[in-house]
Amino acid sequence: MSQSSSDSQILKQGDLLIADPSLRDGIFRKAVILLAQHSAEGAFGLILNQPAGSKVGDFLKDKSFQSLARIPVHVGGPVAREHLTFAAFWKSPENELRYAIRISAQDAISHSKNPGTLVRAFVGYSGWSGGQLEDELERSSWVVSPPPESLLGMAHDQSLWEDTLNGLSPFHRLLALCPEHPWMN
Repeated sequence: MSQSSSDSQILKQGDLLIADPSLRDGIFRKAVILLAQHSAEGAFGLILNQPAGSKVGDFLKDKSFQSLARIPVHVGGPVAREHLTFAAFWKSPENELRYAIRISAQDAISHSKNPGTLVRAFVGYSGWSGGQLEDELERSSWVVSPPPESLLGMAHDQSLWEDTLNGLSPFHRLLALCPEHPWMN
């Protein structure tokens, strides 16, 4: 079955992919992913809410990276986890989320000097081949949402999943509050 052009317009760069509660195992369990790129060839994004428990200073010891030393490292996804990369997030004058992904350490240092800019480091990324993400959407694996206006001020840990779902609708609030294993209660 081929995708119609209207189906491919459902997703927009900058949307959030919020893991459906049915994704119970693995790296995507309760994940909130920023969809950074999407085309017919595939998609690319970063998991925003999986801190790795380390800081950039744990990896980059050179004094030239000192200003990045306290930046938390997040797991961006299962692909290329041997690479450390940076991203910067900020609001446009129209209050829309803007970002620069896969930036160098030097660019991260420059962005970190801009007030209101959030700089994060990531190991790995989330990637899909052409049509793969659309197939996952048809199986209801992801809830697609524009980022909330408060995204940059929210905690980028596991609470982001519940907080983001809570803000979508009463139905999504129920999903967020549902116990992980309701049949075991």
